[in-house]
Amino acid sequence: MTKGAADMASMSQLTMAMVTLYSGDPKRVQHFMKVYAFAKMIAEEEQIGSKQREIIEAAALVHDIGIHAAEKKYHSAAGEYQELEGPPIARAMLMALEFSPAVTNRVCELVAHHHSYDTIDDVDLQILVEADFIVNAYEDGLPKRSIKSFRDKIFQTETGIHYLNEIFSLAS
Repeated sequence: MTKGAADMASMSQLTMAMVTLYSGDPKRVQHFMKVYAFAKMIAEEEQIGSKQREIIEAAALVHDIGIHAAEKKYHSAAGEYQELEGPPIARAMLMALEFSPAVTNRVCELVAHHHSYDTIDDVDLQILVEADFIVNAYEDGLPKRSIKSFRDKIFQTETGIHYLNEIFSLAS
Protein backbone atom coordinates (compact mmCIF):
# COMPACT_ATOMS: atom_id res chain seq x y z
CA MET A 1 0.00 0.00 0.00
CA THR A 2 1.39 3.41 -0.93
CA LYS A 3 1.61 6.26 1.56
CA GLY A 4 -1.24 8.04 -0.24
CA ALA A 5 -3.43 4.95 -0.03
CA ALA A 6 -2.67 4.64 3.68
CA ASP A 7 -3.74 8.26 4.22
CA MET A 8 -6.94 7.70 2.25
CA ALA A 9 -7.81 4.63 4.31
CA SER A 10 -7.28 6.67 7.47
CA MET A 11 -9.60 9.44 6.27
CA SER A 12 -12.16 6.83 5.27
CA GLN A 13 -11.96 5.21 8.70
CA LEU A 14 -12.17 8.59 10.40
CA THR A 15 -15.21 9.52 8.31
CA MET A 16 -16.92 6.25 9.25
CA ALA A 17 -16.12 6.82 12.94
CA MET A 18 -17.56 10.34 12.80
CA VAL A 19 -20.73 9.17 11.03
CA THR A 20 -21.15 6.53 13.75
CA LEU A 21 -20.50 9.08 16.52
CA TYR A 22 -23.13 11.40 15.00
CA SER A 23 -25.65 8.61 14.42
CA GLY A 24 -29.14 10.10 14.24
CA ASP A 25 -27.82 13.64 13.67
CA PRO A 26 -27.84 14.08 9.87
CA LYS A 27 -27.51 17.88 10.11
CA ARG A 28 -24.13 17.57 11.84
CA VAL A 29 -22.94 14.80 9.51
CA GLN A 30 -23.83 16.98 6.52
CA HIS A 31 -21.97 19.88 8.14
CA PHE A 32 -18.66 18.13 8.74
CA MET A 33 -18.75 16.47 5.32
CA LYS A 34 -19.16 19.86 3.63
CA VAL A 35 -16.40 21.42 5.73
CA TYR A 36 -14.18 18.46 4.83
CA ALA A 37 -14.85 18.91 1.11
CA PHE A 38 -14.07 22.64 1.17
CA ALA A 39 -10.99 22.20 3.35
CA LYS A 40 -9.65 19.45 1.10
CA MET A 41 -10.16 21.52 -2.03
CA ILE A 42 -8.68 24.70 -0.54
CA ALA A 43 -5.62 22.77 0.69
CA GLU A 44 -5.13 21.14 -2.72
CA GLU A 45 -5.55 24.41 -4.64
CA GLU A 46 -3.18 26.19 -2.27
CA GLN A 47 -0.65 23.39 -2.89
CA ILE A 48 -0.29 22.46 0.77
CA GLY A 49 2.10 19.56 1.40
CA SER A 50 0.70 16.08 1.99
CA LYS A 51 1.45 15.92 5.74
CA GLN A 52 -0.26 19.23 6.43
CA ARG A 53 -3.14 18.24 4.13
CA GLU A 54 -3.64 15.12 6.27
CA ILE A 55 -3.92 17.37 9.35
CA ILE A 56 -6.33 19.74 7.59
CA GLU A 57 -8.57 16.92 6.35
CA ALA A 58 -8.66 15.13 9.70
CA ALA A 59 -9.36 18.39 11.52
CA ALA A 60 -12.16 19.24 9.10
CA LEU A 61 -13.83 15.91 9.83
CA VAL A 62 -13.59 16.24 13.62
CA HIS A 63 -13.68 20.02 14.12
CA ASP A 64 -17.10 19.98 15.84
CA ILE A 65 -16.60 16.64 17.62
CA GLY A 66 -17.27 18.26 21.01
CA ILE A 67 -20.67 19.65 20.09
CA HIS A 68 -22.78 16.90 21.68
CA ALA A 69 -20.67 16.99 24.87
CA ALA A 70 -21.01 20.80 24.95
CA GLU A 71 -24.77 20.61 24.54
CA LYS A 72 -25.01 18.02 27.32
CA LYS A 73 -22.64 19.75 29.75
CA TYR A 74 -23.36 23.44 29.05
CA HIS A 75 -26.74 23.24 27.29
CA SER A 76 -25.07 25.17 24.46
CA ALA A 77 -23.34 24.45 21.16
CA ALA A 78 -21.33 27.69 21.43
CA GLY A 79 -17.91 27.58 19.82
CA GLU A 80 -16.06 28.17 23.08
CA TYR A 81 -17.62 25.04 24.58
CA GLN A 82 -16.88 22.98 21.49
CA GLU A 83 -13.26 24.09 21.74
CA LEU A 84 -13.12 22.90 25.36
CA GLU A 85 -14.91 19.59 24.95
CA GLY A 86 -13.69 18.57 21.50
CA PRO A 87 -9.96 17.90 21.85
CA PRO A 88 -10.12 14.97 24.32
CA ILE A 89 -12.80 13.24 22.23
CA ALA A 90 -10.85 13.88 19.01
CA ARG A 91 -7.63 12.61 20.62
CA ALA A 92 -9.27 9.35 21.69
CA MET A 93 -10.75 8.77 18.23
CA LEU A 94 -7.55 9.62 16.34
CA MET A 95 -5.43 7.46 18.62
CA ALA A 96 -7.84 4.53 18.26
CA LEU A 97 -7.52 4.87 14.48
CA GLU A 98 -3.71 4.97 14.82
CA PHE A 99 -3.08 8.46 13.51
CA SER A 100 0.46 9.55 14.34
CA PRO A 101 1.03 11.46 17.58
CA ALA A 102 2.14 14.54 15.60
CA VAL A 103 -1.03 14.56 13.47
CA THR A 104 -3.21 13.84 16.51
CA ASN A 105 -1.65 16.66 18.54
CA ARG A 106 -2.01 19.24 15.79
CA VAL A 107 -5.57 18.20 14.93
CA CYS A 108 -6.49 18.60 18.60
CA GLU A 109 -4.92 22.08 18.60
CA LEU A 110 -7.03 23.01 15.58
CA VAL A 111 -10.20 21.66 17.21
CA ALA A 112 -9.35 23.73 20.31
CA HIS A 113 -9.02 26.94 18.28
CA HIS A 114 -11.31 26.71 15.24
CA HIS A 115 -13.65 29.39 16.64
CA SER A 116 -10.83 31.61 17.97
CA TYR A 117 -10.12 33.77 14.97
CA ASP A 118 -7.47 35.85 16.73
CA THR A 119 -5.27 32.78 17.33
CA ILE A 120 -4.78 31.62 13.72
CA ASP A 121 -1.13 30.57 13.74
CA ASP A 122 -0.64 28.56 10.55
CA VAL A 123 -2.19 27.78 7.19
CA ASP A 124 -3.81 24.56 8.47
CA LEU A 125 -5.97 26.47 10.97
CA GLN A 126 -6.55 29.22 8.39
CA ILE A 127 -7.96 26.72 5.91
CA LEU A 128 -10.13 25.01 8.54
CA VAL A 129 -11.59 28.36 9.62
CA GLU A 130 -12.27 29.38 6.02
CA ALA A 131 -13.92 26.06 5.11
CA ASP A 132 -16.05 26.09 8.26
CA PHE A 133 -17.13 29.68 7.61
CA ILE A 134 -18.10 28.99 3.99
CA VAL A 135 -20.41 26.22 5.20
CA ASN A 136 -21.71 28.13 8.25
CA ALA A 137 -22.43 31.26 6.22
CA TYR A 138 -24.82 29.26 4.05
CA GLU A 139 -26.29 27.09 6.81
CA ASP A 140 -26.89 30.12 9.04
CA GLY A 141 -28.21 32.31 6.21
CA LEU A 142 -25.78 35.13 6.96
CA PRO A 143 -26.37 38.43 5.18
CA LYS A 144 -23.86 39.41 2.48
CA ARG A 145 -22.54 42.33 4.53
CA SER A 146 -21.59 39.96 7.37
CA ILE A 147 -19.96 37.53 4.96
CA LYS A 148 -17.96 40.35 3.33
CA SER A 149 -16.87 41.69 6.70
CA PHE A 150 -15.65 38.27 7.86
CA ARG A 151 -13.89 37.73 4.53
CA ASP A 152 -12.09 41.05 4.76
CA LYS A 153 -11.00 40.50 8.38
CA ILE A 154 -10.21 36.76 8.44
CA PHE A 155 -9.81 35.12 5.02
CA GLN A 156 -6.24 34.82 3.72
CA THR A 157 -6.10 32.09 1.07
CA GLU A 158 -6.76 32.99 -2.55
CA THR A 159 -8.84 29.84 -2.95
CA GLY A 160 -11.00 30.46 0.13
CA ILE A 161 -11.62 34.05 -0.96
CA HIS A 162 -12.48 32.88 -4.48
CA TYR A 163 -14.94 30.25 -3.23
CA LEU A 164 -16.61 32.71 -0.86
CA ASN A 165 -16.89 35.41 -3.53
CA GLU A 166 -18.29 33.01 -6.13
CA ILE A 167 -20.68 31.11 -3.86
CA PHE A 168 -22.20 34.25 -2.37
CA SER A 169 -21.81 36.54 -5.44
CA LEU A 170 -19.66 38.99 -3.50
CA ALA A 171 -17.86 41.86 -5.15
CA SER A 172 -14.18 42.00 -4.33
